[in-house]
Amino acid sequence: MSAKNLSHRRTHNLLLISKLLSLRDTASPLTLLLDSLEQPATPLIREYIRRAKLSKVHVTFIAFQTLKRPDGVGAFVSARRKRPADIAKEAVAACPTSHSGRRLIIIDSINPLLNTLGSEGTFHLPSFLNSFLTPGMAETSILVTYHQDVPNIQNPRAYTPSALSILTYLATTIITLHSFSHILAHKAARDRSLAAPSFGLEEEQDGVLIGYADKAAGGVVLEMEHRRKSGRGVLEWYYLPPASQTRSQQAREIVTLLDDHPLYRPPVDLDEGTEQDEPESTFELRLTDRQRREREGVVLPYFDAQNGDGPGEGGRILYDMGEEDDFDEEEDEM
Repeated sequence: MSAKNLSHRRTHNLLLISKLLSLRDTASPLTLLLDSLEQPATPLIREYIRRAKLSKVHVTFIAFQTLKRPDGVGAFVSARRKRPADIAKEAVAACPTSHSGRRLIIIDSINPLLNTLGSEGTFHLPSFLNSFLTPGMAETSILVTYHQDVPNIQNPRAYTPSALSILTYLATTIITLHSFSHILAHKAARDRSLAAPSFGLEEEQDGVLIGYADKAAGGVVLEMEHRRKSGRGVLEWYYLPPASQTRSQQAREIVTLLDDHPLYRPPVDLDEGTEQDEPESTFELRLTDRQRREREGVVLPYFDAQNGDGPGEGGRILYDMGEEDDFDEEEDEM
């Protein structure tokens, strides 16, 4: 990729992720977060709440597995052992009528609702999500978390798509979270043409639930797929730093492209950068200073033809023998 295209991609995609996380212009009415035991979605949810607080966006937190109310949340709705209609009604009523700004509804885990009611075949996921969008309300964005490691109970109805398929179809933005240390381990194996390592449940070993993670490589990797209104999709990988670095940089964008992280792509030397335009070869193509001076001092044969010493004289080939030449009298006579 050329430097111009890389700069355009960096600028465009960084503006896109900033727009999505800050909930500007309702860029994504429904965002799906796909997490796992290796990398929960908690850091990204905290970043959503932090930006919503700065932008004065009312946050309604629907908790299926969260017991304590997170900081910065305007309304906390406990959804355990409640019907979907009651959850939606309570969430809509939690937003004050005087609030005319934007609104964010966060569902910390949709799996309990899918496994308890989805097995009966009476739960309709699109209708449940649509119940949060009532006429006359402010602009609403929904953030749904889906745990990929939780086993799903199959729907008794035949030929019915799975809940994950429905969510990925409805979502305008899908963000898959990865551990940064695991991404670095995969890249190191890929650079050496080795098989990618497995972590956690993928290791298929007894008693192993969570794989090893290097604490020095903090942060979260975001694999984003955004779908525009035109139908065109945008795929990009981002890096979200730890919360300790986020607080000191509130005035600037903290999310960067994964390709720009120094641990993922080591910095290139200035000397190496100047040689990238030259063709790669197994032998040396450049000239030394001595070879360059000797080349400039060579007088080519056709230069003598420009002197005009008479007819026929310009076609002679003048050759000045050097010390390394092997003189042969027989060849000279010929």
